[in-house]
Amino acid sequence: MNILVIGANGQIGKMVVDKIHSNSPHDAIAMVRKGSQQEQFKKRGIETVTADLENDFSHAYEGNNAVIFVAGSGADTGADKTDMVDRKGAMKAIDLAVKHNFVRFIMLSAFGADLNPQEWPKNMAHYYDAKAAADDYLQQTNLNYTIIRPGRLTNDSGSGKVDFGERTDERQGAIPRQDVAEVLVQCLDADSTYRKTLELLSGDCTIKQAIEAI
Repeated sequence: MNILVIGANGQIGKMVVDKIHSNSPHDAIAMVRKGSQQEQFKKRGIETVTADLENDFSHAYEGNNAVIFVAGSGADTGADKTDMVDRKGAMKAIDLAVKHNFVRFIMLSAFGADLNPQEWPKNMAHYYDAKAAADDYLQQTNLNYTIIRPGRLTNDSGSGKVDFGERTDERQGAIPRQDVAEVLVQCLDADSTYRKTLELLSGDCTIKQAIEAI
């Protein structure tokens, strides 16, 4: 498959593109917002496309089969930018995948996006609201989706061991970005993850074992 990685210039996005390019039977197409961001991928022989979630990006879908959506507005942006990228941008990406009959859509969301809005931290409520809206929108489609909701992200080295489970008040924690990226890529061909929403933390099972146990 040709995998369109939306948000390829982000921390997790770069890892996803690298993992697909290096260790996957699929081809990664890195979608970036600025032309200046292309060279880092092109010099490694990775196909790129310049497109902006805040504008028309339908051209990015031509010739592709699946999406891994790892775009985000960033922690320092306001509610307006979060709404444009994390909600409206994600919804447009979903609509285009439906229109083009994509075989797979993997969404990177946020741990706790399913909480009652009253439980969200006030300073992050707009972010969680956008993520929850995009998740719900994807869940209403006929796409073979997987929604991954990781805990607090760290830059620690990946352990390769994770835990999928239901969210509880006691079940909280963190996970390295490297492990999140590996999960996103390994889920591509795992039909056990089709039409599933999975909350992800570091754990004791290898990623392969955790996916097989779903």
